[in-house]
Amino acid sequence: MAAVLPSRLKTLTRLRCAVFQTSYNPTSARTGAKYLRARLRGPSMVNYYPPVINISQLARQYPELELVDEDEEQRFQDVEDRKKRGKGAPKKAKTKADSRRNQRKR
Repeated sequence: MAAVLPSRLKTLTRLRCAVFQTSYNPTSARTGAKYLRARLRGPSMVNYYPPVINISQLARQYPELELVDEDEEQRFQDVEDRKKRGKGAPKKAKTKADSRRNQRKR
């Protein structure tokens, strides 16, 4: 039996890739085709967890229900208490002269 020429094998491989719609890669370079063909994982991961119920959005959508977000109310109360003790956030400067950075430079 006669040996097959390498050029004939190359053309056969190229033709096979064209027929079966695969990529022609004679040098066997790494292409990542295995990962590109794989099914995307993102949508199934997103659907795994149930949707998070946001009370503030529900309260805005249905004001007639008069829903109260207790965590948010507690946060407002804490901020108010801190302000009473003088620990709150500083007031924003209205002008450049009011800024604290400007007062330090003097």
